[in-house]
This record gives sequence, C-alpha cells and structure tokens, in this order.
Amino acid sequence: MQLHPYLNFNGTCDAAFKFYEKVLGGKITLKLRFGETPMADQCPPGSQDQIAHVRLESGSMVLLGSDCPPEYFEKAQGTVLSLNVDSIAEAERVFNALKENGSVKMPLEKTFWAVRFAMLTDQFGTPWMVNCEKDN
Repeated sequence: MQLHPYLNFNGTCDAAFKFYEKVLGGKITLKLRFGETPMADQCPPGSQDQIAHVRLESGSMVLLGSDCPPEYFEKAQGTVLSLNVDSIAEAERVFNALKENGSVKMPLEKTFWAVRFAMLTDQFGTPWMVNCEKDN
C-alpha cells in the first residue's frame, strides 16, 4: 500500500507543479487538462486549460494534484507535507526555494530531534515541513 498526497488548487495547479518539479528535482509524468478529458464540452468557460490531474515523481515520492471548481476549493487545513532530506545543504536549498513568495512559520534551525527543521506555507498555499534528522 502507498499513500500519495493529492493537492487541490484554485486555478494555479499548473504553475505550482512546475515549481514543485524544479524544487523537488522530480519529473511531471502525467498532466491532463480539463479540455483534454471526455467531459471537455461540459467544463465551465475558461477552465479548458486548467489541470484535471497531474502526477509528479521524484525518487519514490509521488505528488498528485488538480484544479478544483471554485465552489469546491478549500485551502489546505489540518495537513502539512513533511519533506525529509539527507543533508543540511539540501534542507537549506529546499527551504529557501519553497519560502519564495510564501510565509515562514518557523525558520530553518536546529531542534532537539533534527539538525535542521522548518515550517512554511509556499506561494501556492501548500503547508510544508522541511526536516533533516542528520547531515550525511
């Protein structure tokens, strides 16, 4: 069994996943726009280019997402994506990239359980924790 986070966006999914592809070092392996689906003729005007489903893979990580119709969209609440990295340098790189135009809740610093830990919300409204338990 595997658990893959699925992120919903309000029209910014394409930009978010291009950003995540760059930051996480992965590859978008599937991107389907609403206009490419069998229900394309039933989509509201202006939604044809929005993302119906996207898949990003990086190593064993899989991140999924889509744009929601505005009436169904809800901001992320009560969940956080926890990103675990193997070095302080990688923690710093990822943290600095994700915080761009976002908001930092806890700066990247040493804690009693990790050599580096941070909490932030990125520019797309996705909450993250960056955790580096030991520097390899």
